[in-house]
Amino acid sequence: MSQTPPEQPAQPQFDPNASHQQSPKLRNIRGVPVPVNGPEGKKVTMLGLADAQQISSKMVVTHPAFQSVLPMMDGTRNIDQIVAEVGKGLQRPMLEQLVAQLDDAGLIMGPNYESLAQKMRDDFDANDTLPPGSTAQMADLLVANAVEGEPTDEQKKEMGPQKLAEQIDKWIDDSLKDTETPSLETLPAGIIAPHLDYVRGWMNYAHIYGRMRVVDRPDRVIVLGTNHFGMSTGICGCDKGFETPLGVCELDTQFLEAIGNALGQEQTQKMLENRFDHENEHSIELHIPWIQHVFGKDEAGNYPKVFAALIHDPTVNNGESYDGNGLGLDPFVDALKAAMGEVGGKTLVVSSADLSHVGPAFGDQQPLAGEDEQAVQFRSKVASHDQEMLKLIAEKKVDDLIGNLAWQQNPTRWCSIGNISAMMRTINPSQVDILNYAATMDPQGTAFVSSASVAVYS
Repeated sequence: MSQTPPEQPAQPQFDPNASHQQSPKLRNIRGVPVPVNGPEGKKVTMLGLADAQQISSKMVVTHPAFQSVLPMMDGTRNIDQIVAEVGKGLQRPMLEQLVAQLDDAGLIMGPNYESLAQKMRDDFDANDTLPPGSTAQMADLLVANAVEGEPTDEQKKEMGPQKLAEQIDKWIDDSLKDTETPSLETLPAGIIAPHLDYVRGWMNYAHIYGRMRVVDRPDRVIVLGTNHFGMSTGICGCDKGFETPLGVCELDTQFLEAIGNALGQEQTQKMLENRFDHENEHSIELHIPWIQHVFGKDEAGNYPKVFAALIHDPTVNNGESYDGNGLGLDPFVDALKAAMGEVGGKTLVVSSADLSHVGPAFGDQQPLAGEDEQAVQFRSKVASHDQEMLKLIAEKKVDDLIGNLAWQQNPTRWCSIGNISAMMRTINPSQVDILNYAATMDPQGTAFVSSASVAVYS
């Protein structure tokens, strides 16, 4: 008996009456290589286009030749103008098909994207805490490694917290086993630690958090992260707590109110206007399990309360927001200081910072793998530059750090200058200790990313 093949989903159709398709404006997307089966079973690499903000879960797979077309989808050109400017055999039906697919996936501005974005905003505002993302994925992976076969949802929920806590302890033990100073004497006022995924960054998370297992517990933790893909052009605050497999760190509402009082209504509105940027941002969440595991719960059964903000790059517009409409660095730092003074108690300020990002994955032509002279020199040059910049941090010369990187146009793509400078300027440190520096690179040498663990004292 023959079976009816499954019905294929209909291809999105171009709508000539839709203005947003006639003059498409591409959103913030990322491209990834996608291997597919080509003619005669040969593997062909296509271009996958996905939402950098992760508002849409759909990916559009297209021919790599369209890379030259994408920058022209800026909303200022219509379909015919794009076809005319690109040339090279591009025909209108080809571009219409791509635009229809991008619209269906919510990757261009238009009603479909707005519907997806509004649902995300509604979901965000409906809860007091942000659900786990990256940390839940890590816990699920640890459970999968511990059981036979595919773990069930019940196994993930039951075993995930324990496996994650055990792994954190193992990372701490491995990082500090040979150090002469496995603990800090007092709680620092601030720290610098990575926001790399744990597989690549565990060493520098562990080097600083592991040393704080014996210090006084903070009353709150302020985590300053990097806004990788969001809409905000300046400081982006969060009015939520954060959940991980280990539990919930509640929002410090008293601190949020205090910083709002210091900023005033207009500036506070700027700080929270794009709070949705935190929905899929990893640079805050990745610190929460370490905070929970190292500092534990108080007598009431609560982990330390948190306040989080994403900090823009102060080398771009002298600390002002990129477009002049967002919250700038100076008023935020002043408000942060004032709020810390108002609420009192012990506050730990975390700078969630990765350093250099180099290699072909970031646009460099020079591969980094291997022991040939060029590769070795490139890696050495990056490490030397990192050490020069870390020396400025150790010497408490944060203005020189910003000026140096701005003048050099940030040659190795330090991605967290904003939150490093905000933390340092808020604390005005008397002492900075660089505890560890490390870099990670994939076997092919396409991506080299560095980070450090640093303790900062007021």
